[in-house]
Amino acid sequence: MRLIQLLSILGIITTANAVADTKEINGDTFRCIQELTPVKHFFVDNLNGHIEATKQVALSDTGGVYPEGSVVQLVPTEVMIKREKGYSPATKDWEFIELDVSKQGSTIRGRGFVDVVNRFGGNCFACHVKAKPQFDMICETDHGCDPIRLTDTMITAIQKTDPRCTPVALSEEEKQALKALQQALVPAS
Repeated sequence: MRLIQLLSILGIITTANAVADTKEINGDTFRCIQELTPVKHFFVDNLNGHIEATKQVALSDTGGVYPEGSVVQLVPTEVMIKREKGYSPATKDWEFIELDVSKQGSTIRGRGFVDVVNRFGGNCFACHVKAKPQFDMICETDHGCDPIRLTDTMITAIQKTDPRCTPVALSEEEKQALKALQQALVPAS
């Protein structure tokens, strides 16, 4: 995939060809979340090399349509990728991907459009479809989506503990937030 990006940037192949090749998305496509571009409280990338266009939409207060190849991640195990126009009209061409991540890298646990369920039992599409139309299915606290059960501190701690990344020190507050999250995930006996 990196070769496709380079060839596209150099103009050796067209963007349309590069976008078509995003169909070959696999575990190797994904890397440490901290290597992506931080925007607000999440991270973005673009598989076709159009990071500035992706970043521009992500930073916009009025919304916009993300360019093909855009990658949006809040936590290491959940990814949204903007596919080519018409690929999935129901999801505005977003593909939802659930990952397993480890020091060895990423593997795709599940992927799809309207049927992907995250580790918390939530259907990705069912939440993102509630985003106001101008925000292209991207949820933020004021975009119309249901609130998630994670605090901002929990999210930051999860982002910092991506096992694919070089370890980053956690604050005491982040450690406590992770402990609270782990306790909340333990099934009741």
